[in-house]
Amino acid sequence: MKPVEDPVDWEARYLSGDTPWDEGYAAPALKEFLTRHPILGEVLVPGSGPGHDVRALATGGANVIGLDLSPTAIALARSYPRVREEHYEQGNLFTLPASWIGRFDWVVEHTCFCAIPPASRRDYVQAISRSLKPGGQYFAIFYLNPAAPSGPPHGVSREEIATLFNSNFELLDEWLPTNAFEGREGRELCQLRQKS
Repeated sequence: MKPVEDPVDWEARYLSGDTPWDEGYAAPALKEFLTRHPILGEVLVPGSGPGHDVRALATGGANVIGLDLSPTAIALARSYPRVREEHYEQGNLFTLPASWIGRFDWVVEHTCFCAIPPASRRDYVQAISRSLKPGGQYFAIFYLNPAAPSGPPHGVSREEIATLFNSNFELLDEWLPTNAFEGREGRELCQLRQKS
């Protein structure tokens, strides 16, 4: 799989401190979900950045790997005090190690899907599907309308999500989160899916 080249140099953004998406804590929609639905087992968080979501998941007892393209983001994530079973790896979702294929019980999505070029979205779905065990679960916070100063570059519609995911994943639940980062209220859609 050869994904479309990303025009954003994520390492340069981290090196210059130009990371307005980093609010300094885990996504409110993820924390809200975790209060009613524990996520356990092996978990992959693609595009994990400084690791706030990774640490929130590890606090709940999951064994979590945060994956990011940027070595500086990984170094930043590792600079925080260790919570429990969280690990960080620098790498590309589209070229996962063979040992990661079919490894994970969960993939947790927040800000990776909306940051990659839309032309790479089918490759993203295939990569997520390959990383999950049979019956593995996918929790996503999608940005329907990211037009906010700190928001990600690419929005998505419910129709496009269905077109991309329905052949690989069964939709178990969908909702609008009641909590969001300031300025992102009403712009997010949460979905819980299971690998078909």
